[in-house]
Amino acid sequence: MSVFYPGSGEGELLVLAAPLSFWGGVSWETGAITNVRHPQLGEIVTGRVLVVPEPVGSSSSAAVLLELIRAGKAPAAIILGRPDAILVVACLVAREMGWTAPPVLLQQDLSGLSTGRVRVADGEVRPLA
Repeated sequence: MSVFYPGSGEGELLVLAAPLSFWGGVSWETGAITNVRHPQLGEIVTGRVLVVPEPVGSSSSAAVLLELIRAGKAPAAIILGRPDAILVVACLVAREMGWTAPPVLLQQDLSGLSTGRVRVADGEVRPLA
């Protein structure tokens, strides 16, 4: 596992079943998945440990994640199945603004992540009771 942006967070896992771009796919106002073609339409990312097996990079995704952070609607942590620098950019900008951003990790083997509450800290994911 690699740490792209350090920090800690905990919450219920939300493992995305399909690729998702934050731009046009997540509402910064509500934290809900809004892409009408996404199988998890309506799910809330706020406060969840968001597992993104296949990120869909749009440079505008950074703006949406930054707005989620600003509004207090961001995921508690983000675990990527493959690298996506765009989401990390949002966290770096948030830090410069004085806002707390979620940790972002890269874990290529996501098979052990499905449901439950976890804590992300020090580059590790640990299940909570």
